[in-house]
Amino acid sequence: MPDVPPESAVVWRNRAMTLFDRIPMPIAVCDVYGAIILANPAMAAERGATPGGLRGRDVLDLFQPQEATQVERIAEALRLRHRSRYQISVRWRTPGGTERYGELTADPVSDTVDATTTLLVLLRVLGEREPGTPAPAPAEPPATPAEARILALLAGGATTAHAARETGLTVDGVNYHLRRLTRRWNAANRTELVARAYALGVLTPGTWPPATTPLD
Repeated sequence: MPDVPPESAVVWRNRAMTLFDRIPMPIAVCDVYGAIILANPAMAAERGATPGGLRGRDVLDLFQPQEATQVERIAEALRLRHRSRYQISVRWRTPGGTERYGELTADPVSDTVDATTTLLVLLRVLGEREPGTPAPAPAEPPATPAEARILALLAGGATTAHAARETGLTVDGVNYHLRRLTRRWNAANRTELVARAYALGVLTPGTWPPATTPLD
């Protein structure tokens, strides 16, 4: 197949970007850890932002999963390079204060089998709840059971590799959870993550070895 002239490639890229921006359904392209690389205006509007303002944000911080176990299963599948369509039930708040709920669909895509995978993420709105109406469910805990277990191991001096062995995750899987916690808690390093875990009640004070606090 002959090479495509550079000017033709630029033309087709510009056409694709124009189509991406005009699609009315909220769409984003994310890296394998969920950080947004590109978002269309419809996706940005759901959070009252510009497409550029979403770049680098964690899509699962913007649209919170209703079941943490869904995310853990998907994260591990992606680490193992499984190529399937993944669906996550999410909820979020619009700029006007309305709480919406819906479904994120993530499709792993790449140029070749060995190339770095990105995620094509589509958001489907299924319903909403107006401000002032009773909440259907209590707030999520500050950390998932997997995250709490990793924090307890780190508080006891475990390395990332040791934490991976103890939790049955890969090293990348442990780092994935730590990156999400770092963004969520705005922590500077792992020492601060552990300190915040105690402050938020994720870890039980005054116990050794460090232990997680049972959820109510």
